[in-house]
Amino acid sequence: MEKENNSDYIKPINLVKVEYAQTGQSKKTNEMGMREMQAKVYEARTAKYLLLKAPPASGKSRALMFIALDKLINQGIKKVIVAVPERSIGNSFSPTELKKYGFYANWEPNQKYNLCTPGSDAGKVKAFHQFLQSDEKVLICTHATLRFAFEGLDEKKLNDCLITIDEFHHVSADGDNKLGNVMRNIMANSNAHIVAMTGSYFRGDSVPVLLPEDEEKFVKVTYNYYDQLNGYEYLKSLGIGYHFYQGRYYKVQPERNMSALEEILDEDLKTIIHIPSVNSAESSKEKYEEVNHVIDCIGDLEYQDSETGVLFVKSKRSRRILKIADLVNDNQKEREKIVAYLRGVSSPDDIDMIIALGMAKEGFDWPFCQHALTIGYRGSLTEIIQIIGRATRDSSNKKHAQFTNLIAQPDAVDDDVKLAVNNMLKAITASLLMEQVLAPNFKFKPMDNDNDDLDNEEEDDKATIKIRGFKTPTSQRAKDIIESDLNDLKARILQDDTMLKALPGNLEPEVINTVLIPKIIREVYPDLSEDDVEAVRQYVVVDSVIKNSTVEEQGSKKFIKMAGSFVNIDDINIELIDRVNPFQKAFEILSKSVTTSVLRAIQDTINITKIEMTEQEAIILWPKINAWVKETGEKPNIQSTNPIEQRLAQALLFIQDAKRKKMQNG
Repeated sequence: MEKENNSDYIKPINLVKVEYAQTGQSKKTNEMGMREMQAKVYEARTAKYLLLKAPPASGKSRALMFIALDKLINQGIKKVIVAVPERSIGNSFSPTELKKYGFYANWEPNQKYNLCTPGSDAGKVKAFHQFLQSDEKVLICTHATLRFAFEGLDEKKLNDCLITIDEFHHVSADGDNKLGNVMRNIMANSNAHIVAMTGSYFRGDSVPVLLPEDEEKFVKVTYNYYDQLNGYEYLKSLGIGYHFYQGRYYKVQPERNMSALEEILDEDLKTIIHIPSVNSAESSKEKYEEVNHVIDCIGDLEYQDSETGVLFVKSKRSRRILKIADLVNDNQKEREKIVAYLRGVSSPDDIDMIIALGMAKEGFDWPFCQHALTIGYRGSLTEIIQIIGRATRDSSNKKHAQFTNLIAQPDAVDDDVKLAVNNMLKAITASLLMEQVLAPNFKFKPMDNDNDDLDNEEEDDKATIKIRGFKTPTSQRAKDIIESDLNDLKARILQDDTMLKALPGNLEPEVINTVLIPKIIREVYPDLSEDDVEAVRQYVVVDSVIKNSTVEEQGSKKFIKMAGSFVNIDDINIELIDRVNPFQKAFEILSKSVTTSVLRAIQDTINITKIEMTEQEAIILWPKINAWVKETGEKPNIQSTNPIEQRLAQALLFIQDAKRKKMQNG
């Protein structure tokens, strides 16, 4: 842990810190008033089915306006239906002037058909059906209203309509997912166009958003996080970090005379605090009490403004008054009051902190937010990305944005050690994935020794790395996976139970890279050929290793630091990369951040659920067993506390057992 200068605050352990160039490019607009991402989407405006993946604050709602207006005016579409996950997000699609910035029409929905307002479900369904019979062009509703309205509706009634699903990751290919069924029926039984938009395509339940045969029908437009953040005007860096604690996060720790929350909470930063789910081990099980605990950690409640709902709290530290919004209180009248206040926030001084549970995630706009502080592990990668997105909006009041996950570390005597270990590992892997998402993209291609100098393809030398033995995909399906689904695939790999058990140094890198990863790829994409499985595997491993490495220039040569040593970038080959654990950083962070007893608890927990040995792994480990014997003069010991020695011993037993069985069978 590291103390801030002249402060009691402790800096979080940043597993990820990404620096950005502040080019301003992603905020610039063209002659039609479109940002870089919006112009990219507009180029694909004639697609019947369009899937847009773009980060928070990139302007997805306005991109939809441009597309929808073009479809209404130029493509024969008669009506536009916009569905959002919750009512507050409906404000993103309010009437908007576009002509004054260069576009040829304004976005002018009739507020009568903005159904993201208070009222009964039955009344909204009735208004939905009235809209289909009317001459009005645009309707805005929630996902729930779309589902309810769809019951008993002839899909043909949606002919010549554009259906837009905002935050598309709420859809699932699972047969029990009603929104997913609505989507499939619309595609199968009407000529409706569909635009699906999301800031994250990850689902916490690992169920695909669309079946492969449906997904192939979509034209995909991807605008990555790095392009968005690198093109900002003010934001210079983003940190993703962790702070571990034992006991309750709001209870005073005697050795520090303050709680873990107080240790990590800097009142000078505009902060959203997401309290734990009431179903989680970190929660006190009473969400209103949870808010009280958080406020007690911050200071003393002076009063609550009756008109706005803002809480005025006197800080323990500075004794200044902090303005705090409570979004956990779900009394509708009180909730509407504070939400209306937050909607009108126009300067950093208007609010200091927001305490939330289910709100203030996707679609929530507080550009002044500098710190997203989340208490308790979040199982959904989508949720993590959405929360981080609250702090990464560009604003003149911040150069750095910070996401901190306050995580309970296992107590060696706690019965719930296994759950705590699993949560810690998953939180770390989620952070590793975010590093991949937020870092600049590289392109990889084979190094052709004979024709390398004859390559006439225009390339950015900084973004393209040539690798000996690198395999390129042969099918369009594999190319599409690499182009637009790489992060989704990494999420599946990193959150796989077997991979989590392997994470803390339990398996050799070659086993992770050449056995576990291709096994998962085959499960996710059973339609891929073995050649394409290998091509996708190599791309996943190479991309992860390179992004977790350091590239340095010395004179005219570039060197890359992998697994502790520098290698000339011209000498990189796939065999070398396969000897590097792409996720080793996670274990290094754990080793540095927790006590020896906690680390032993983590190892013991993982050792209880050993990964089964396969013949493929044993073959890979055989040369290492021989090298171990030669170097130490002894066979690897299965009782060793060194996980690598232990695994070698297991492999040796496996080989000996296989040899014995072979001799018995003649």
